[in-house]
Amino acid sequence: MKRSGLTEFEIEEKGLRLRICRSPNGNGNGNLAVVQAAPTYPGAVPPVLSPQPETPSSPSSESKAEEADKENLHFIKSPMVGTFYRSPSPESPPFVNEGDTIEQETTVCIIEAMKVMNEIPADIAGEIVQILLQNGESVEYGQPLFEVKKT
Repeated sequence: MKRSGLTEFEIEEKGLRLRICRSPNGNGNGNLAVVQAAPTYPGAVPPVLSPQPETPSSPSSESKAEEADKENLHFIKSPMVGTFYRSPSPESPPFVNEGDTIEQETTVCIIEAMKVMNEIPADIAGEIVQILLQNGESVEYGQPLFEVKKT
């Protein structure tokens, strides 16, 4: 860190964040912090700290329908770290929009990694329910990009 002039380095992977800080005066007495963090992307399930007591209730037809809908949902996830783009160029229309029907081979976005534009195909046929990122946002490996209702 001293040779490169870095004063802080942070990396996050699979919910584990490592942050190393070096004091600005360069005396070598830096701080080291390892932080266990829950994933911050949409659709992430926070860890359960204590069991919650179950309340007896009769399942309604509405909750059964919601449960069936959740079983039909799928997330297209990022296969790499990079930058998310919805279209091939700023002037072009997006590959997909919410409500669009897609096939497994449909290109849904581009992820730029190390100056290489990687077209990301849908890995499932269905309907785009929600686009979880904005154009130009950074993405992590395994981060959900799209919510898809399976057909």
